[in-house]
Amino acid sequence: METDMGKFIYDSATKVEFEDRLLAHLQTVIMSKVRRGESFTFTWKDDLSTGGGRTTVYIHPHASIQFKYHGSREPHINPAWLHALSFNANSTRGLYVVSEPDTIAHDLPRGNEMVFGEVIR
Repeated sequence: METDMGKFIYDSATKVEFEDRLLAHLQTVIMSKVRRGESFTFTWKDDLSTGGGRTTVYIHPHASIQFKYHGSREPHINPAWLHALSFNANSTRGLYVVSEPDTIAHDLPRGNEMVFGEVIR
């Protein structure tokens, strides 16, 4: 089964592909913080096809941010995944991608740092 790949576009210059479902979770976390006027960093690992490494952008309320989805359906939102991503976004390290947890949000440990994950493709 082929996965729908959307795009996260930052200040019209930085464009990266994320799977639509992950992108929906990232959008929820990012826009929640931006609406509250919070600034933070967002880091992801770059695909080897673009040279590898990682990219970090500084998200702030005046940044130009776009979320472009490939598919037309609204993906199911997993509260545990939102919790994990929000936990990271609220840390000094900033937002970074973690794999979707198998557990529900209230079962997640408090105060433990999430592990930096590969971008889901």
